Amino acid sequence: MGDLNQQLKSGFLFDQMKDYLASDAGKESAKKVGFVYQFNIAPKKLGLDEVIYIVDLIKCEVIKVISGAYEGGKPDATFSFVDEDYLKIVIGKMNPQLAFLRGKIKMQGSITAAIKFTPDIFPKPTLP
Repeated sequence: MGDLNQQLKSGFLFDQMKDYLASDAGKESAKKVGFVYQFNIAPKKLGLDEVIYIVDLIKCEVIKVISGAYEGGKPDATFSFVDEDYLKIVIGKMNPQLAFLRGKIKMQGSITAAIKFTPDIFPKPTLP
């Protein structure tokens, strides 16, 4: 099966997010949001073979957890996506609100935190 992270089409987005958060502009964006998010990205079906990414907009870092659960604290909001749907949302081919209403996104945690995390807080991704 290989490295699960390599199978995700959206894995590069988190690498770009990590680079952005290390920049001054990224730190400014992160300060405006100030929450910790967990993304569970499944290759094909929600809940199966998920790769977990923690996007900490307090410490300005992205942490990848390939297997098991994140043990560094409790995120303010957790989003679960199928890989293809997450990619579509980030590149602007799917509306996040409609995706949520259609069950393409599962969310747990603070609604306030969830609302503050929008694709426009990061620069448009560069597709590989």
